[in-house]
Amino acid sequence: MPEPFTIDIAESEIRDLKRRLARTRWPSEVEGSGWQYGSNLGYIRELCEYWQHEFDWPAQQARLNEMPQFTTRVSADGVEDYTVHFVLQEGVGPDPLPLLFTHGWPGSFYEVSKIIGPLTDPAAHGGDPRDAFTIVAPSLPGYGFSEIPGTGGFGHMRTARLWAALMAELGYERYGVQGGDIGAGVSALTAHEDREHCIGLQSNMPNNRPPTDRPQESWSDDERAIIARVTRWMADEAAYQWIQGTRPQTLSYGLTDSPAGLAAWIVEKWRSWSDCSGDIESRFSKDEILTNISIYWFTRTMNSATRFYYERRQHPERNAFSGRLETPAGFSVFPKEIFGPHRSWVEAEYNVRQWSVHDRGGHFAALEEPELLVGDIREFFRPLR
Repeated sequence: MPEPFTIDIAESEIRDLKRRLARTRWPSEVEGSGWQYGSNLGYIRELCEYWQHEFDWPAQQARLNEMPQFTTRVSADGVEDYTVHFVLQEGVGPDPLPLLFTHGWPGSFYEVSKIIGPLTDPAAHGGDPRDAFTIVAPSLPGYGFSEIPGTGGFGHMRTARLWAALMAELGYERYGVQGGDIGAGVSALTAHEDREHCIGLQSNMPNNRPPTDRPQESWSDDERAIIARVTRWMADEAAYQWIQGTRPQTLSYGLTDSPAGLAAWIVEKWRSWSDCSGDIESRFSKDEILTNISIYWFTRTMNSATRFYYERRQHPERNAFSGRLETPAGFSVFPKEIFGPHRSWVEAEYNVRQWSVHDRGGHFAALEEPELLVGDIREFFRPLR
């Protein structure tokens, strides 16, 4: 049975963080290089100084604890009694629909914080109470306050089966799923694995390739342009996938021991993947950035979090579904998302009922453009209730 959970980081942990920040050994930097070589030295120093002297973790912890949180033990896919941490906010309306929200990397359950109010209590935010959802927002296995797995195999598919078991444990016979990044893949697999109960998938990260039965000669100019963009991105931006997908343990020592190193690893992605035009704080405040980073830091979970990439790369057949998902699917398309596949590629694998193209927003939609995402979620699930 679910047990109430409250985040309570010891004062000794906060003092240790500040001591480590004060003793950071800073690297050199090519003069005037900005972010060309990776995270900019000036900005990371500024952010870490704020983290050490001004960031108020107890205040942020109190805000996180305003979301009702629980832990429970679930079993699925050969895993017995795995502890899942999750937010559970009951909806306010005549018939709230349970919605399972799954975050991604390098995010956390914190990503739900800006959309949980409008989704659970639409009337209080200018909406229709008939659009109310009951939100379940777990921390992925090995992320945040969920259990750190001691064995391998915790990838997308195992998580999807755990999520189906979680929703059954909570007594939901009909529910929807939503996610981006890793959460998009896990949500799709949850819809596939629990077709009897999952009524719809809404995602803010369509991530498909051209159908394998289509020769390149048949690609349109738009499709060729998309492939060229993805190819450039893989060459310029995807190094993190290789190290996290092959040797995450080696990476983990630095990111677990150095708060500055952890901040640099995460911030570079938040900046390059968001619709911020190079100015990360035009989208996220320092407090927002550091709340997310602090969740990784205090729980020592960057190592276990990156293993998702290892499981996906080393065992792709275990972490994907074959064929076409007939469960109704909706997609929110943001211009600065990492990948922007052609709609026809997505339609080859999904029963697409919604395709909402926006003129702003990036990878972290729930934090960047909460109003747009909330509108899409409401619209998609309305006829499925």
